[in-house]
Amino acid sequence: MPYRRLPNTDQARLRALKTALQKGNAISPWDLAYSQKLYLQLKAFLPIYEQAIDQYNFSRDRQAKYGKLLNEQFKIARLYISHFLQVLNFCIIRGEIKPEARVSLGIDINDKAVPEMGTEQQLIHWGEKIIKGEEKRMLYGGNRIYNPSIAIVKIKYEKFLDYYNNHKNLQVTTQKMHSKVAELREKADNLILHIWNEVEENFNQLPGDSKRDKSKEYGVVYVLRKHEKEEVE
Repeated sequence: MPYRRLPNTDQARLRALKTALQKGNAISPWDLAYSQKLYLQLKAFLPIYEQAIDQYNFSRDRQAKYGKLLNEQFKIARLYISHFLQVLNFCIIRGEIKPEARVSLGIDINDKAVPEMGTEQQLIHWGEKIIKGEEKRMLYGGNRIYNPSIAIVKIKYEKFLDYYNNHKNLQVTTQKMHSKVAELREKADNLILHIWNEVEENFNQLPGDSKRDKSKEYGVVYVLRKHEKEEVE
């Protein structure tokens, strides 16, 4: 015998609620298979729930798109900072700049390697140290580094930082929207459960198949058990 299965996704919940509301809008109150109290609750709740889902989906999609743009800016900023440090090392090898320049950037005087910048946090850490350190070195008359200059490096780094901060803000917004939907989801489940219970109770005097067919018109979902599916096949 088929059994009733409550919705377990937001879209399935919306379908169930909308189907029940459509019945409530189309049928007179005394012919409706569930109470007017539930009908009024449903009519008030559904727009709020649907709007919350739309807002969450919009925020989530925007966050995902912004994440791709952030990744592009991350790669660009890391490339410019890495190239700047490589040029610095070449200048030191040629004797144009003293090795002490590394210290001003927060790097060991004898360390010729480019620091690890594989994560956003590492890039932020080294980007800030290198830019501030190089600007301070320039104030004291240090030889300038070109191709790329620290000014260009700073522009690329700050653009990445803007995308990083905006993406973090979007993550916070998306999480808030998700929490709101989760809270409303509980209310949706409770409302659907009560509507379906009243609908089935209203058609309880009918034979099994007729009861299920009538209940389906209100959005109630029935599924076959595994062995029943095999028998049908």
